[in-house]
Amino acid sequence: MSPLIPVYAAENGYSYLLMPTQITKINNTYFIVDCNHNQIIYSDNLGTELRYWQVMTRNTQSPHAITSDGEIYMVTDTDNNRILTFEKKYDGFKPLQTFENVGIRPHYAYYDYTDGLFYAWSSMTGEMYIYQKTPGTKSLTLQEVKSIPELNDCYVRSFTILGDVILFPAVELGSILMVDKNTFEVIHTYPVDDSIAGMVQISAVDGYFFLTVSTDRQYNQQASTVIRAKSLEDLSNGNYESLYHLFGGNGTPYYVSHFDGAYYMIHENAAPNVYRFHAENNSIYDIKGMF
Repeated sequence: MSPLIPVYAAENGYSYLLMPTQITKINNTYFIVDCNHNQIIYSDNLGTELRYWQVMTRNTQSPHAITSDGEIYMVTDTDNNRILTFEKKYDGFKPLQTFENVGIRPHYAYYDYTDGLFYAWSSMTGEMYIYQKTPGTKSLTLQEVKSIPELNDCYVRSFTILGDVILFPAVELGSILMVDKNTFEVIHTYPVDDSIAGMVQISAVDGYFFLTVSTDRQYNQQASTVIRAKSLEDLSNGNYESLYHLFGGNGTPYYVSHFDGAYYMIHENAAPNVYRFHAENNSIYDIKGMF
């Protein structure tokens, strides 16, 4: 039996992660979104034992992602349909704002340094909530909500901003949608095989499109995998390379981050829960399991 962990504990207390979704580094602090423990934890040292990590917040239900402009920290409070913001103080994190009714189950959030906007994605309604910081404050205002009708009632776990376009991996459509970042109109649709349709995230890794897959189109988790291809056309045509065997050949790959000169991939449903790896000159190497 695990001990009951108080909501506002200074230290994590858990010696394990429960369905984590993201690991990232903001400023000089590491964060893990510990989804099914309903918390986000942080540490100044990646080597710290999990139970000694600090708790950023437990005022969440199945959080999925965190992002920041360096001052404001945004969290997707997924099962509460909320977006939360925080600021870092000397003794922890202080809540700033709560945005209610952010679509249905907001999953992924991303701060885009090119336009100074926060993007938060409602995973079931095809809506992007775009927030702007009020100059000279730590306050955000909802600038607009962009809608993609093709993605309404379609499960989309993430998005990837690449210059002037955004990529959306859409499960029920069995396709990757390329959308104009300004108009949010669909530019191109790349159908994928049903066996990899339960896509999680597309990442740019060493000149490849690196795709994590949770399930097939029927939500069978035995189809979990991670693959890469040189182009979206290759992903669509089945001309891709499976990398699953490099990461234990089990578990469910989820969000991928890049910091400290390496890539970090969440690995749900099997130990370890995080893999660190390097990717260079078409090679993936120095793979290390963590947590």
